[in-house]
Amino acid sequence: MATKSFLKNISIKNRKSANSFISALENAEKKGKKCVIVNSKVKEIKDEKTIKEMFGD
Repeated sequence: MATKSFLKNISIKNRKSANSFISALENAEKKGKKCVIVNSKVKEIKDEKTIKEMFGD
């Protein structure tokens, strides 16, 4: 999930907006979470030179 989406301020100014927001939260709660399995090798890179080679200047 993008960080910006859950750090956004919202304004609830009427009953319809409040009901929609509560409904969305309840719907999200029912969905739960997915278990993710990573099938590839992971290599931790800490040195600056290797990082620059991967991503450029």
